[in-house]
Amino acid sequence: MGDARLTPNRQRRASTTASRRAGEFAVWYLRVVTFVNLLSAVWVSFGNDVRRHNEENFFTPYLLTAGFASGVFTMFLAVTMRRRKRAAWILNIVISSLFLLLFTFAMLFADIRQHAQNWISLVLTAAFVASLVVGRREFYAKGDRSNPRLAAAVAVGGLLVSSLFAALLVTVANEAHDSHRSTFLERWGYGTMRLISVAADDSGFAGISTPNWVDIVINVISTVLILAVLYAAFRSRRAVDPLTEDDEARLRALLDRNGDRDSLGYFALRREKSVVWSPTGKAAVAYRVVGGVSLAAGDPIGDPEAWPGAIDPWLAEARAHGWIPAVMGASEEAGTVYARHGLDALELGDEALVETAEFTLEGRAMRTVRQAYNRVKRAGYTVRIRRHADIPADEMAHLLQRADDWRDGATERGFSMALGRLGDPADGQCVMLECTDSRAGGAGEAGELKALLSFVPWGPRGLSLDLMRRDRDADNGLMEFMVIELLQRAQEIKITQVSLNFAMFRSVFERGGRIGAGPVLRLWRSLLSFFSRWWQIESLYRANAKYRPIWEPRFLLFEKSADLPRIGIAAARAEGFLEAPGLPKWLHRKHLESRR
Repeated sequence: MGDARLTPNRQRRASTTASRRAGEFAVWYLRVVTFVNLLSAVWVSFGNDVRRHNEENFFTPYLLTAGFASGVFTMFLAVTMRRRKRAAWILNIVISSLFLLLFTFAMLFADIRQHAQNWISLVLTAAFVASLVVGRREFYAKGDRSNPRLAAAVAVGGLLVSSLFAALLVTVANEAHDSHRSTFLERWGYGTMRLISVAADDSGFAGISTPNWVDIVINVISTVLILAVLYAAFRSRRAVDPLTEDDEARLRALLDRNGDRDSLGYFALRREKSVVWSPTGKAAVAYRVVGGVSLAAGDPIGDPEAWPGAIDPWLAEARAHGWIPAVMGASEEAGTVYARHGLDALELGDEALVETAEFTLEGRAMRTVRQAYNRVKRAGYTVRIRRHADIPADEMAHLLQRADDWRDGATERGFSMALGRLGDPADGQCVMLECTDSRAGGAGEAGELKALLSFVPWGPRGLSLDLMRRDRDADNGLMEFMVIELLQRAQEIKITQVSLNFAMFRSVFERGGRIGAGPVLRLWRSLLSFFSRWWQIESLYRANAKYRPIWEPRFLLFEKSADLPRIGIAAARAEGFLEAPGLPKWLHRKHLESRR
């Protein structure tokens, strides 16, 4: 009886194992073919042997012309198959099955059975098709519903544009003596022929003779066009159900109950995010899809007991669409929960937290900070602290204008630790700090605005830094002066804790500068210091360390180490440090302003 009950489970496990191994074989087959194609492109004699086999006998699927173009094509297929794309599986099974049928028919009725390489090709093709059939369940990732229409548009539009460009090249570089006899339609036809055929018969174009570089350029354009069509056909779905008004209301309710657990919780209300809920509705994971990466930030929102119920559907949705799941800036508690769901952790850095009751400017260690604060104060600068709801509409409009003028670049940066909007009526509990100089326009009037700080709520008694802007012509030290004013006057707005900037790789700078630090740690610290010339890595650590904060580690969660480069690019795009190509900066800025 016991064996009878266990048999179905064993069969399912064996079927799952066979499916997984078959899927892995299909991916590795494409990778090996990619290697052979690229090797043929650089190893002339080997490439000639492969091409001779393709011409005299039958080629193995995807070896094609055994060169760079074929290598790029099969590499694209290998990547999409590794990402479990269902559309890639369909393309492979159709092409390979048709080839296998034709090849089998030829082996049965044509006199080619005596060639050993044909039997090898047949066996490899059959093994590849078999692996696709057995491993079909491994390729489940859905594409965007608009992909077929987009791929068709790219194919038609790209072919039209590239063929016209090819015709122009042929017209400019035509070396035939009787070139005046060729018409534009003939040159267009010649260019189109070169686009769709690598080794074409040009004997029908007597009035056209082009140098080799023209044919090579046209063939490269053809390869790029094919890759563009494939990308459009296989691309991942951009997003699923952006944040609705009901989702935002439910998230705010969770933040009212559990918002004090995570200082980054309020940033889940960014409206370009989507949200996945636990079955009970007591927890949620907010995320954004960037470049095929499902990027969450901070801890899940809500009751920690319900976090697994939200993490499971988020991971399931990512796998269903072929997205790479990743979490930026998770706390140690959340990182432990994510690790139980198969994600690995990498420490990114530390968040600076300051308890207002414990902050003081007294003591020798705070001497430099105290002197800088007093210097700015003697210069006549003052700070005004208000909730956003208490700022009149006309004043808020002025603050928005100044913040926009002081922004560094056209792109609004931030994702994991920025709200991405300022002055929204729904964010009335956010806190604004306005720093003005001593040059008042008259009795009772404030001076000129020189800097702004905005904080989002962190539970009922905390604030988390959202935005920092200053006039570049103002005196140095204004930001430090404003932060200290907030910490010293915390009772005015009834707060007890403040989250400041995130210090990336803080432990490296701290431990790497100590006596006895190892050579690897010192080298790592030197590299980070070098890159700090362009990115604020060490300076953010130094700027936060002066407040003597509590350092809370934050982690990056991911499934596979091989995905880290792609996750890094997606994170840089989400944070605004990289922009997607093709969209002008002025259009980015116009888009941001229209969202306000």
